[in-house]
Amino acid sequence: MAMNVEGKSAIVTGAGSGINLSFAKLLLSKGCNVVIADLSLRPEAEAVVAEYPLTGNGAKVVFQKTDVTDWVQLDKMFEVAIEHFGGADIVCPGAGVYEPPWSNFWIPPGTPQSKDAISSSRYAVVDINITHPIRVTQMAIAHFMSRRKPGVITHITSVAGQVPYFPTPVYVASKHAINGFVRSLAKLENPPAHIPKIRVNGCAPARILTPLWTDNPEKMKMVGKKEDAGWVMPDEVAQVMLDLVEKEEYVGGTIVEIGANVRTVGMFNDPGPIASGNGVKGDPGVENDMWSSMEQLMGN
Repeated sequence: MAMNVEGKSAIVTGAGSGINLSFAKLLLSKGCNVVIADLSLRPEAEAVVAEYPLTGNGAKVVFQKTDVTDWVQLDKMFEVAIEHFGGADIVCPGAGVYEPPWSNFWIPPGTPQSKDAISSSRYAVVDINITHPIRVTQMAIAHFMSRRKPGVITHITSVAGQVPYFPTPVYVASKHAINGFVRSLAKLENPPAHIPKIRVNGCAPARILTPLWTDNPEKMKMVGKKEDAGWVMPDEVAQVMLDLVEKEEYVGGTIVEIGANVRTVGMFNDPGPIASGNGVKGDPGVENDMWSSMEQLMGN
């Protein structure tokens, strides 16, 4: 169920920067309207909004300030898509975080750096990386059904959805979760004849050169040697995301990995990102921070 994006409309969460912004830009360049749903816009995103105004000809973009952990605000972005574009055909719940200090397994709730309040009984990284894409997918399915039209939901997972990584266990768990979620919805592309088709698939990048990394020194500590970084450029990831919408072979349930190579990830007996040349290396010294946190719990 390939979908040509020209003349269509999309909602992309987290498109105020990074790979989601690159995806939004690519969609706009192909004649697809976009709702950018994010907390704020970086200067490069502001430039995109200025380039494709609602008053202009051709593809248009609208920014809707959105906290993806708030379901009311998620619902609002669909309302905005209906108001300005008549609805959405493509939805990308792309917003995500890489286990930041304020929501981190090794920095427990109740410690000074953590913003995860014990009284809330929640991890923000889980709300952003798992609950948000699941809820947006529910909303998108209801939206497509109400319009009686087919739709595409493209998720962003990661090579971390296939391998363990000691410093960021919750992030790794979140990407394993999204892989399973995407594969579980494969049948939506082949429903009974009277139900519109919905394609749900995912893009699994290696380490991407975005502000999520470069603006956060604690993340750059994990990179290690420059030559081992395995950086992928955001525009390369955006192209794979577009292919997931437009190419016939990327059916529902497909997860496409992008690093040094682009490949489809097998459900069983897959060789993994390292064997396929898409693995990334980190600085072994970063694990010292984890052991230090353990020592603190011991009162050392």
